[in-house]
Amino acid sequence: MFAMGLNPYGLTYHLGLQGQGTPRANPKTRGLDGFLAIAEELGVVTIEIFEPWIAALDDRGLTALRNRLVRNGMQAVISSGLPSASMPSILRSAAALDAKLVRFALTRVLCGDRATLGDGWPKLVEEVRGKLKAAASVASEHGLTLVIENHQDFGSDELVGFCEEAGPNVGICFDTGNAFPVAEAPLDFTRRVAAHVRHVHLKDYRVQCSDEGFRLVRCAIGDGAVPFRAMAEILLAARPSLTAVLEPGALEARHVRLLRPEWWRFYAPKTAASLAACLGAARINLLPEGADTRTPWETGEDGQALVAYELDMIRRSAANMRKLGVMSGQAK
Repeated sequence: MFAMGLNPYGLTYHLGLQGQGTPRANPKTRGLDGFLAIAEELGVVTIEIFEPWIAALDDRGLTALRNRLVRNGMQAVISSGLPSASMPSILRSAAALDAKLVRFALTRVLCGDRATLGDGWPKLVEEVRGKLKAAASVASEHGLTLVIENHQDFGSDELVGFCEEAGPNVGICFDTGNAFPVAEAPLDFTRRVAAHVRHVHLKDYRVQCSDEGFRLVRCAIGDGAVPFRAMAEILLAARPSLTAVLEPGALEARHVRLLRPEWWRFYAPKTAASLAACLGAARINLLPEGADTRTPWETGEDGQALVAYELDMIRRSAANMRKLGVMSGQAK
């Protein structure tokens, strides 16, 4: 069982990372302060913090943040992205908060759609490989482990390859919802990466079929297609002390257009059995094709209705994971 953890990416509107968010008249509910308040409410042990929030703090602010985390028994994970990462800033943040893990998204590609880059995908892969090796070398000197996320861009075999090339202080941040966007079944993906996983994003989706493939629609974690109990058993058998955080999906549905021939460009050949496993897994709690699955963000909602939507979903997600026996911890 994972200890309760949280990251900010399922609360992007409320925390001011997307759109207007909570009114600025209530600054304590936005940004880092707002995030910490929700983490304290849920009683989390692991807290994954958006690195630009930490970078904006002076030494006094960093000391106050560290003291607050210690007081609440929270372990920090630094969250960044390889395309824009500043290693000096990350090292400063990690040292100040005694963080041992740095989560990296590797690219900005979403929905598994490598073809959107035209002929640029192979070049991007080489850039990722070079930047990751360089960052890993620096991180190793400071006792840090880099955890690279399956951020709807790379498949399981590719992530394992990056880890083996970059060195022993590079592992995987496994996003449980992001096997579907690269046409892999969640349990198949889990088995392939388990030995390299060092951190987990618990995410879920409900799937809606389309003429071009399928949409991945945000839902409370535990209400969708992801088989959490089976995945947790595999992951914790490989590494019993894994950290994990709650992360409902994005406010916009992800459309995986794998029925279009061009979508498969730059993918390795896949067996019919492996694709069938993915499509079969996606049918759990399947949404009707004609259903309106738009989130409040997609229908143009703003203000408190959207804030309530995000907060209700994160609270339900925490309750679901406790009920399933995937996460421990009680809300305060």
